[in-house]
Amino acid sequence: MPSSWRRALTGSRERKTLADPDFSADLADDDAAAESGPLRRCLVTRERQQREAMLRFVVAPEAVAAEALVFDVAATLPGRGMWLSARRDVIEKAMKANIFSRAAGRRIALPSGLVEIAGRALEKRIVELLGLARRAGDAVCGFEKVKERIAAGQCALLVEAADGSLAEQDRLIQHRKTNVVRPISAARLGAVFGRDRVVHVAIGPGRLAGMIETDSLRLAGVLGAEPSARRLQAPQGAGRENADLGGREARPPADMTQTKTQN
Repeated sequence: MPSSWRRALTGSRERKTLADPDFSADLADDDAAAESGPLRRCLVTRERQQREAMLRFVVAPEAVAAEALVFDVAATLPGRGMWLSARRDVIEKAMKANIFSRAAGRRIALPSGLVEIAGRALEKRIVELLGLARRAGDAVCGFEKVKERIAAGQCALLVEAADGSLAEQDRLIQHRKTNVVRPISAARLGAVFGRDRVVHVAIGPGRLAGMIETDSLRLAGVLGAEPSARRLQAPQGAGRENADLGGREARPPADMTQTKTQN
């Protein structure tokens, strides 16, 4: 006669707790959209955002590293994507709460220094995009050349060295409408143009300008800065004291993105 007792569950307790219906549902949404839609949901904040502004992670193929997490900086690697908001605290919370393993339903090896890995990958991508813009003739450097581009309305994005002078940046912009990012150091900008140092770079209108701006904002979030909205207009007489949001003094460390907005 069959027993009326429920059969005891077997297997690893860890395996059971890693299976999370909420995370599985989020990943199923991505599968249903074939990862081609414009929005993704962050596994930590649960907010939906534009995919270009987020960070995508995948499990590496076995040929690369068994069950290891990989940051997919260009969001092109095969596999089911796990998406996070581009914020340092979100990455740290995802690692601390074992979010990636819970989302995948199995244990995943996390690389040490995931924040630093993501930051270096984004910096490298920005440098590569700047190189593409230079070779396409869409990027010029130097104070006078950049000033001419801005005055002519041919600067879709101003890329400033993170360790450059904010006062000089304000003299360059004056009252003109300009989007500004400060992603990397003058030395790294200089390497793109074959010089020791470059502080000012103007990017012409086009897809590359948007990609550089988006990745600069992602980098700022990963480094712990708070990416602001797109800058609309520099206030007249803007100086160091109001270069950041809310009138706070802006002193970004090297390789940090900054955008400016009118309050």
